[in-house]
Amino acid sequence: MAAFLTPDGFVQPSVSAVLREGSVITEAGRYAVHAFASRGAHRRTPLGSHPVRASEPVLLVPGFLAGDSSLGLMSRTLRHQGFRTYRADIRANVGCTLAAAGQLEERLEEITQRRGSKVRIVGHSLGGMLARGVAARRPDLVAGIVTMGSPMLAPGAHHVSLARSVDLLVRLNRAGMRNLMAEDCVAGACAQESFDQARAPLPEGVDFTAIYSRRDGIVDWRACVDPVARPVEVRSSHLGMAFDPAVIGAVSAALRPDDVVSVVEVDRGEIA
Repeated sequence: MAAFLTPDGFVQPSVSAVLREGSVITEAGRYAVHAFASRGAHRRTPLGSHPVRASEPVLLVPGFLAGDSSLGLMSRTLRHQGFRTYRADIRANVGCTLAAAGQLEERLEEITQRRGSKVRIVGHSLGGMLARGVAARRPDLVAGIVTMGSPMLAPGAHHVSLARSVDLLVRLNRAGMRNLMAEDCVAGACAQESFDQARAPLPEGVDFTAIYSRRDGIVDWRACVDPVARPVEVRSSHLGMAFDPAVIGAVSAALRPDDVVSVVEVDRGEIA
């Protein structure tokens, strides 16, 4: 992987850091408890009472090696809260990042034409980096973005296990398997262009919230705190950000920027 993807000041998490990802079991348990409580609350809700419908559609973009299903639980919860969510149509985020960005742009155009409104994007890890690049290039399609554990400042500052996965994809691509990352995607001009897109200036009017966790065992959390974003810290593993109720609460608050919600409340996980 090219050295420019890990600028000075950022480091790969230690080999033992991945042990922090074990908290994903606890986070999954919290989601189950929260979902059970929400069903009970829904049954007690007066007939005909519904959450206020958000005016802008929401597109969910999965992280590296993941597909749309990885954000299925988050999508379900957001829908119950009044958001109209859409999939990115990504079965597995394992291909060229520039090609994925192009596909994401086409999906945004489709949703915008269908709903007659700009879209808000929620991206997990690599999905957030793709979202930021598209938002900078097509502000006419994007109202705002929410990133979760997305190392935009240093894509190469990730755990060695992830680096090995990238290396395997490159080897398989060399062997003739199509639609996988090529060497140019991680060490050549393609990688440089993708990196530049993820750091491009965001036009005024595009809302940006960056959710990060110091407990992240996959990427350097400091690389997830974009200086132009509204930073929101949570206590979650990298994988758990996809369904941890506290993270979903932070996402929900970020998707309604006009609501009066304090960052402190979001950080404490008091919004579910």
